[in-house]
Amino acid sequence: MGNNLQTAAETIQEKYNGEISSFRDQITLLLSKDSIVEVCQILRDDFSFGVLVDETVVDYWRRKEPRFQVVYQLHSRQHDERIFLRTPVSDDNPITSSVVSIYPNANWYEREIWDLFGIRFKGHPDLRRILLPKGYQGHPLRKDVPIKVEETRFTFNNDELARGKPRAKD
Repeated sequence: MGNNLQTAAETIQEKYNGEISSFRDQITLLLSKDSIVEVCQILRDDFSFGVLVDETVVDYWRRKEPRFQVVYQLHSRQHDERIFLRTPVSDDNPITSSVVSIYPNANWYEREIWDLFGIRFKGHPDLRRILLPKGYQGHPLRKDVPIKVEETRFTFNNDELARGKPRAKD
């Protein structure tokens, strides 16, 4: 673990009352959603974490409250280090702040998260669906969404499955 990474983590923990966890030399900071923009600004400007590698969500449905955690993976090219940030988001008010002002590529990640998980990002410049059609109802990557399974076609069941498929009228 690099000195820059350790210093950054300790600074953020001290200033924002974050919770540090470490696993295999990877540091993760659990922070409140109110501080995420400010923390990203500090990590980018003061500790050279200039790249947002990924932004995604973990859904802890039926296992943990608050239900969601938005996960940010930041990279420092200068020090070749990564830091992970997690911020909890509740199911009854699924909203957090956008980091597009700090990392412009977050625009696409946050639109994808909105589309698939239903988490809104306050301050996002253009929060709309990116993967699903405009009229789609719901957010399919939430764990409480029922799974629809389509049986795989093989030679022994091809005719049976073909009979059940809707066809265009000639």
